[in-house]
Amino acid sequence: MKKIFSLLVIGIAVFAQAKMVDGVALIVEGEAVTTAEIRAVEQQLHLSKEKAIDLLITDRLQKAAMKNVVVTDDEVDTKIGEIAAQNAISVEQMQQILEARGTPWTKYRSSIQEAMKKEKFFKETIIKSIPEPSDDELKIFYKNHKNEFMLPSQINVVEYSTASKEAMQRFLQTGDTQGIKSRSLTQKSNELNPMLLGMLSQTPNGALTRPFNAGDKYIVFKVLSKSGQSGMSFESARNAVIGKWREQQQNKAIKDYFEKMKTNADVQIIRQ
Repeated sequence: MKKIFSLLVIGIAVFAQAKMVDGVALIVEGEAVTTAEIRAVEQQLHLSKEKAIDLLITDRLQKAAMKNVVVTDDEVDTKIGEIAAQNAISVEQMQQILEARGTPWTKYRSSIQEAMKKEKFFKETIIKSIPEPSDDELKIFYKNHKNEFMLPSQINVVEYSTASKEAMQRFLQTGDTQGIKSRSLTQKSNELNPMLLGMLSQTPNGALTRPFNAGDKYIVFKVLSKSGQSGMSFESARNAVIGKWREQQQNKAIKDYFEKMKTNADVQIIRQ
């Protein structure tokens, strides 16, 4: 759920910058919305005042709906461990990197916990109501969204590899290439296995892929450029089609859920 419902999951940073110094504009299910918050959302997301208020009401309704959702410290630790492992670093190294970039560890943990609460709430309350798609539904979706199932014909990359996990960790953290072998490659899409092709296709030009263990060595690719386009057949794209279909249905279900919740919500307007 990487893009977990971007329309409804409100960015923490946006609201953190809206200091609670102005007057209360609204009270939504007992939660205050200040005029400072409204202005911050207007300015940072480039929204009208009406849309900013609507977004903040949705945020407060989310909080009200999730007040009984529990994510334990152990669950947060497990998730953070998984994120660190995906990046081939330890949790301690991850903490050092974040704090060096100005992100306090406690704030990072809180953001992970909040994201997990939302994911848990969406899964348990909304998503489970979405039925599995039929084959015909998937084929219709594929036909109407073919442009979303295109792949580059050719991808130019630099492959970085090493047998040393420590050397790979050091390279990812500092860019130090000591103990790292590198070579430039031009990869043709039809010659790559589907997992690697998907990873390279989704990695922006100039960025590194996540590291992975190839058995005798650790490998990271830097994507330099992509060229050409080739359409995927329905069978080749089937898993991606299912993912896109579910994402669309989930976003719609979540939006409908909170729209219905708004009709019965206790919203008190304190000032215009």
